[in-house]
Amino acid sequence: MNAIILAAGEGTRLRPETISIPKGMVKLFDKSLLEMQIDVFKKCSINDISIVTGYLADKITFPSINYFKNENFSTTSGNESIFCAKEKLQDCTIITYSDLVFEKAVIDQVINFKGDIGIAVDLDWEKNYVDRDQHPKSEADTVLLDKEDNILELRKNIQKPDSKIGEFAGIVKLSKKGSNILSKKLNELHALINQGLGSEAEDFNIKQSAIPDMIQELIDSEINVEPIYISGKWCEIDTPQDLQIARKLFS
Repeated sequence: MNAIILAAGEGTRLRPETISIPKGMVKLFDKSLLEMQIDVFKKCSINDISIVTGYLADKITFPSINYFKNENFSTTSGNESIFCAKEKLQDCTIITYSDLVFEKAVIDQVINFKGDIGIAVDLDWEKNYVDRDQHPKSEADTVLLDKEDNILELRKNIQKPDSKIGEFAGIVKLSKKGSNILSKKLNELHALINQGLGSEAEDFNIKQSAIPDMIQELIDSEINVEPIYISGKWCEIDTPQDLQIARKLFS
């Protein structure tokens, strides 16, 4: 099993913290966000770790890590970064964002998922948005599920009263088969964009779309994506306020 951490973005909403370093190098306590993720993965016996860099790539220099660079980080998004590291999509793979902090128990739950394509979903998520005005609840990547736990939709701010809705926690788990499915889909969509062919290329721009867009594309293509229900401490750090919240949560 290997892990890919996406760390190419500029992290503009976290400034001034990210003026001179990438978001993943921002320190929570005595370690950067990336160091904390690496430590958790290694505790879970995942030692094949890759980081996709971009913005201020030279600031990320951990030993014994594979590096891929998204040269077009300023004009592209998460799926382009995954495409840059597509050679790692040959076995069981966990994909995360660099601005996540999570305890080992969360990754243990993700590792235990036995399906082909799974996304971490927190059903007890709304409490995390109390007094979080810099990153309000409306910006959460929400997951709509049916009574059989099938994922129907993944997008921001799903408003469906009396429905089962969780938050996508920014972690994807792929089996070897799932990695092959995603790799094939990435190649297909990338080829369409490069050739400028057809409505599919116009409707879904692989280079400018984020992971939730790709998950929705897989669902729309009738590829099975399953929820991995997680519990435990985790958070996304997108703003200075998020950083303070994380310091309290993990103190």
